[in-house]
Amino acid sequence: MMVSFPAVYKRVSVHWRAIILLLILARVAFLLIHPDEFGRFADLAFFAFGVTLIASHLFWTRRVLKLGERFIRGKPRHAWRAVVVGLGCVYLFLLIYSFGSLEHFMNATPPPERGRTAFWIEGTLSWWLIGSWAGFGLVMVFWTGDRLMRATLWVYRKVRAAAALAHAPKPGAIALDPPSPARRRFLEQTAIALSATPFVALAYGFVYERLDVEITRRRIRLARLPKAFEGFRIVQLSDFHISPFMSADQIRRCVTMANRLKADLVVMTGDFLAWDVESQGEVVQVLADLRAPFGVFGCLGNHETVTETEESITRLFAAQGIHILRQERAPIRLGGETLNLIGVDDPLTGLPEPKVFKPLVLPDTVNILLIHEPDPNVLDRAVELGIDLTLAGHTHGGQLALEFLHRGLSLARLETPYVSGWFEKGGAQLYVNRGIGTCGFPMRLGARPEITVLELSRT
Repeated sequence: MMVSFPAVYKRVSVHWRAIILLLILARVAFLLIHPDEFGRFADLAFFAFGVTLIASHLFWTRRVLKLGERFIRGKPRHAWRAVVVGLGCVYLFLLIYSFGSLEHFMNATPPPERGRTAFWIEGTLSWWLIGSWAGFGLVMVFWTGDRLMRATLWVYRKVRAAAALAHAPKPGAIALDPPSPARRRFLEQTAIALSATPFVALAYGFVYERLDVEITRRRIRLARLPKAFEGFRIVQLSDFHISPFMSADQIRRCVTMANRLKADLVVMTGDFLAWDVESQGEVVQVLADLRAPFGVFGCLGNHETVTETEESITRLFAAQGIHILRQERAPIRLGGETLNLIGVDDPLTGLPEPKVFKPLVLPDTVNILLIHEPDPNVLDRAVELGIDLTLAGHTHGGQLALEFLHRGLSLARLETPYVSGWFEKGGAQLYVNRGIGTCGFPMRLGARPEITVLELSRT
């Protein structure tokens, strides 16, 4: 007797809690066998993400099967089986096709080359993966809250019943209300409806917010600023990540916006590439159109380090008159006075040693540092070395962040407290630009792409 795929999957998905429990127990057993692996936060976070992702897929696929049975009821079983198997094959194809994207997001290894045809396939899969994961999380929060409320009511009723029996022990005097099927069904439908919110929000982030560039203006007060530089304007761009999700034309649009701001100086804080080494010539050609009276300068990001394009992309920029500062300084002169502009490579493992900075810092003027990643210790180091203003990027403002609801709701805060915007400590200042492109998942939520205009002032 032939068993259909939907029937088998339904039986498996019904026991999704047991499957997740087994995975957790397997992880615990692994840690007991290899105790040296215990406590590595990145591994634990990746395992937690993977487990909840598997749970979400089992949960949502079961919901889809139940919905399909409701709408295809009465249809021939072979037709129902063909539909489900077909959808399953399409989903597996999308998962395998985009595995490179997911792998490089988690492990920082470049995927195989992808053409423009990857745009909708990888975008749709990313939308489904993150949406289903976040939606499942909402369902679990709702489910946990409901169970806690029911447990509280159960305890309350037990206590009330015991007290009533103690004062009036009459048989049948206390009748506990049985669980209401209608109430349970209402709560379940409400939880499912709420879980659709991440899908809608991520679709918005993919189609619209990812390209909705914001021009942010900030006045920076520097006590040591030379008088000639009062009102001096710097435009900062960062994290272009040229890819199918941030094309050369889209970057060119940002270049046009930056040029219209008519800044005195333009700076770029790294990550010109995503993973495709061959695209470095294209992104340099587009950024060569940036214009400013005092020049265009930049530093390199972690993607230039990982793709090993530091030397080649620096040469390409130099050929276009753009100065990439690599453990270098550049004097910006106006009216006989000077600003000291410093740029360093992204070291991937934290800030460079103080000995790298010390020869670059000038004690008698304002020092402005271009560095890609806002390390948690970046302001402490700036105070120690006498760096007045640090400009950074890297975080994408969290990219998928809910800080508009509550400050701190961003996974980027696991890496650094400096996620986006302006910070100050001990007289040293830091501005973290949210960047232009995306990395990992091609969407933004609560973290619009940004071009920053910084106006320097003495007071």
